[in-house]
Amino acid sequence: MKSYSESYKKAGVDVTAGYKAVELMKAHIAKTMTAGALSGIGGFGGLYELDMTGITKPVLVSGTDGVGTKLKIAFLMDKHNTVGIDCVAMCVNDIICCGAKPQFFLDYIAVGKNYPEKIADIVSGVAEGCIQAGCALIGGETAEMPGFYPVDEYDLAGFSVGVVDKDKILKPETQKAGDVLVAIKSSGVHSNGFSLVRNVFTVNEQNLARHFSDLGTTLGECLITPTKIYVKAIMKLLDEVQVKSISHITGGGFYENIPRSLPSNLAAKIERNAVQVLPIFDLIARTGNIPERDMFNTFNMGVGMIVSVDKNDADKAVAAINSTGEEAYVLGELVESDEGVIIC
Repeated sequence: MKSYSESYKKAGVDVTAGYKAVELMKAHIAKTMTAGALSGIGGFGGLYELDMTGITKPVLVSGTDGVGTKLKIAFLMDKHNTVGIDCVAMCVNDIICCGAKPQFFLDYIAVGKNYPEKIADIVSGVAEGCIQAGCALIGGETAEMPGFYPVDEYDLAGFSVGVVDKDKILKPETQKAGDVLVAIKSSGVHSNGFSLVRNVFTVNEQNLARHFSDLGTTLGECLITPTKIYVKAIMKLLDEVQVKSISHITGGGFYENIPRSLPSNLAAKIERNAVQVLPIFDLIARTGNIPERDMFNTFNMGVGMIVSVDKNDADKAVAAINSTGEEAYVLGELVESDEGVIIC
């Protein structure tokens, strides 16, 4: 017999709703199971057996993140089955910057009130993200916190663990002037900068429903577009090309993220005209009268990842990425400078 507390229910926590949510999410979670997943949900810990084939010096790489205030868009649109993809993406896209392959994921959902169908919707997105990343959803937590969150709102975060052979960890220190920077296109704003986005558009249900010809869709549908998951593209690239470094372009845009993968004596020289800026960013800049420098220091501007390779490998790198269905192109090169990023 499952536990039940009338007193706890009167305080705002319905444990039976939690049980229903678990039952509804089981089918989604089952789709993510990989060979290493040894346990289902419901235990005190998620078990995962690492496949060490071809790995002589295993190193675990972890990443954790949330969806941020993009969730406010989901609340207004009452659309909850894609933000889980964002959550997974923000974690696994960081992990692959070290050359690691994500193995498993765990999520954390905190709610003001547990609506089982909504929880299952959220988890369906998490599961889809895990499928795209090739990792297993082996556990998680749903916390009902009345009085802490509004009844119709929630927060979503998670973490992932990957593995890489120590000898195959990317070595940014091997980069040199003349190395080429390859961009991989983003799907939109991804999951960063939404505090500024919401301020620019005075986000509400009416504004989100507005159709913009430049976008080819409503503002809401454009903004809710899930973050790209680049695991398959990067794994393919690592198999075919000697990659020197990878930058995940998240909060802080070009100016904050690219230098994280560079030696102090090198800078990324990026051709402004080469950047394939997505229409949403032009709309944000125009509507909010935001200087271009601030745009490149806040958003991905249409570039989700930047990969550094030897100039002789540039064409091969672009072809490898494009073969996975992503879109890549040469963005610039490395030069001797301590400026970090030079956009000209």
